[in-house]
Amino acid sequence: MLASGMVLSAAAQTQAAPTAATPAGGPAAVPAKIAVIAFQLAVAQTNEGQRDFGDLQKKYAPKEAALKTLSDEIDNLTKQLQTQGASMSEAERSSKAKIIDDKKKQLDRDSEDARNDFQQDMQDMYNGLASKVYDVMQSYAEQQGFTLVLDISQQQTPVLFSSNGTNITKQVIDAYNLKSGVPAPPPQAAAPGSQTAPRPAAPRPTGTH
Repeated sequence: MLASGMVLSAAAQTQAAPTAATPAGGPAAVPAKIAVIAFQLAVAQTNEGQRDFGDLQKKYAPKEAALKTLSDEIDNLTKQLQTQGASMSEAERSSKAKIIDDKKKQLDRDSEDARNDFQQDMQDMYNGLASKVYDVMQSYAEQQGFTLVLDISQQQTPVLFSSNGTNITKQVIDAYNLKSGVPAPPPQAAAPGSQTAPRPAAPRPTGTH
């Protein structure tokens, strides 16, 4: 769906483009009218996307807090071993070091599980919303007579330059917000806490159109 070019015929969906061999009286060539869109950005900046991502952050906030607590505990135990190790017996140092090692392994496992769960939920959320935003984008492009829409959110996009007038990202966001009826979320301050489970970049939607 997010190939570099998506042909959106505004004249006739069932007619093939004419070639040089098209006989006289055949369908006329449709003048090219090209637009660009940062599709992933459009999906993320819809009111619905902002709301759903905020809900996802709230869902994982307790897990993130638990990981932060465990990380702080490991740091404290490590400092204790460094500062008090000389006064401990060999058995006490070995016991303390094993406790720290076990907790580090637990932190690694829990962090990986949280990261994988978050990314899967993020992927599912994005795919469902991207499919709906795509439909709105397609309708908007057809209404405006665009024959080609290029996605400039891809890292390997072939688009080197486009004028502001050809970028329909904001128009598609506005059109989707109007259709969905989801109000804009209130501004939120950045949540405190660790970044143990880093936020992934917006994934690409799966499926075809």
